Amino acid sequence: MTLKVGIFGYPISHSISPPMHQAAFDHAGIAAVYEAWETAPEALDAAVAALRADDTLGANVTVPHKQAVMASLDEVDDLARRIGAVNTIVHDSGRLRGTNTDARGFIDSLREYGGIEPSGADAVLVGAGGAARAAAHALAESGVGSLAIGNRTLERAEALAADISTLDVGARAVSLTDASFADACGAADLIVNSTSVGMLHGPAEGASPVPDGAIRADCVVYDMVYNPPDTALLRAAADAGAVAVGGLPMLVYQGAAAWEMWTVRDAPVDVMMAAARKALGLDSEGAS
Repeated sequence: MTLKVGIFGYPISHSISPPMHQAAFDHAGIAAVYEAWETAPEALDAAVAALRADDTLGANVTVPHKQAVMASLDEVDDLARRIGAVNTIVHDSGRLRGTNTDARGFIDSLREYGGIEPSGADAVLVGAGGAARAAAHALAESGVGSLAIGNRTLERAEALAADISTLDVGARAVSLTDASFADACGAADLIVNSTSVGMLHGPAEGASPVPDGAIRADCVVYDMVYNPPDTALLRAAADAGAVAVGGLPMLVYQGAAAWEMWTVRDAPVDVMMAAARKALGLDSEGAS
């Protein structure tokens, strides 16, 4: 029997998760097919219900379904509930369990590729959506010293800051248009972009969410955007002498965590990284 697994999103044709996961299944000799399932919001509940079939391992979930999918599941673990988003569904004997591997993927890739230990660091997080919530919780649980959350809609940043403050972290919200945002970036040990600013074919392609000249040479800049691999933010970080980390390692690490939940095996991370880089037209060595 060939097993099925895939990713729910709308749209989803841009995703490189299918070749990345398929390479892992093929490498491990597991008879499974990973597919991209473009799913409109009104079709989500029925699509999730189909995961209960005996030949289905589960699914990944991406925008715009990470919050809405929670209502269609039998169980959502504590981490996903705290973050407020599910990105991985595991089929367990007819029951569907939801979890979130974005937080683990972010913090593992930050340490591995950014060479920074978040404990005690002063961090700036750009954005307040689902990806930002995962990053904020991961940073809080890693003992970040302070967290400034910048967002266009200040109320969303304030809500996330209030949530994170309950974890004994000094979190505050700031508007992206306020001068204090540039000041926060200039004082930060770590800057994380969780928005789509700079994304290929996005409405802000070629733009950077961080003001010019606001990056220190001893800062680590982490851009969750992985396509293109050389965003304007990453170029600015490199020009400033900072450590620049793109979003591809996070994609691979969160995917590897999900793959391990479906298969109960160690994920072939190197194989997944090589496949992801190939899907982006990059070489198979290192990371961008």
